[in-house]
Amino acid sequence: MPILEVKDLHKSFGKTEVLKGINFKMEKGEIIAVLGSSGSGKTTLLRCINFLETATEGSIYVDGECIFDAADKTKISASEIRRRQLNFGLVFQSFNLFPQYTALENVMLAPKLLAKERADFSQNKKKIYDEIECNARNLLTRVGLGDKMGNYPCELSGGQQQRVSISRALALEPKVLFFDEPTSALDPELTNEILKVIKDLAQKNMTMIIVTHEIEFAKNVADRIIFMNEGVVLEDGTPHDVIENPKNKRTQEFLAKML
Repeated sequence: MPILEVKDLHKSFGKTEVLKGINFKMEKGEIIAVLGSSGSGKTTLLRCINFLETATEGSIYVDGECIFDAADKTKISASEIRRRQLNFGLVFQSFNLFPQYTALENVMLAPKLLAKERADFSQNKKKIYDEIECNARNLLTRVGLGDKMGNYPCELSGGQQQRVSISRALALEPKVLFFDEPTSALDPELTNEILKVIKDLAQKNMTMIIVTHEIEFAKNVADRIIFMNEGVVLEDGTPHDVIENPKNKRTQEFLAKML
């Protein structure tokens, strides 16, 4: 059974149709890189899957459960949307860290807020918070920031801030981790820091969808490449098929500019 399945997903903003029927499935542990020029709908696709936007048509399944169906007009509560969002972690282009919190506090914040909804929270508050802190420390150590936990975002480099945001996304143990151009806001010398973290996650069997312009990285780390253009998927296949032997002319033109 696919861990994630997207069926006929459409998204319009007014009269502008950004997604025009996106279909794909992915298995647990699979890594998909999404390529395409600016405006092709890559970020909108991630936002729709993650409930940051509401798709106009289509449906989304996680582990066989339908978590979104545009045809179902039943109003979904905010708490239910949060529950469904927990299937996914999203690492943004611009870090989106809270400047008033340290690296450790940024990673702990969402799990602590979520913990308050637990039935046993009042009785076990200290134990729960201790477990959250231990997990956050382990995650930051895992991405090479064991000595930066007490630093505020303004005291960290761009690459370090992005590693904090990756740790924050992992703290809620998502089934699928999304990266939206994770290196686009970084200087070239810092890009390799983030690419190394993503490669390490790949080796640990993390299920990931990575929107990127890093063609060589996509070729080396992804199991599949999806190439989008003007809101549709033009190619979906192995890195060898899509990058080395693209069949679609638009894909060929894009790759010629990027390589």
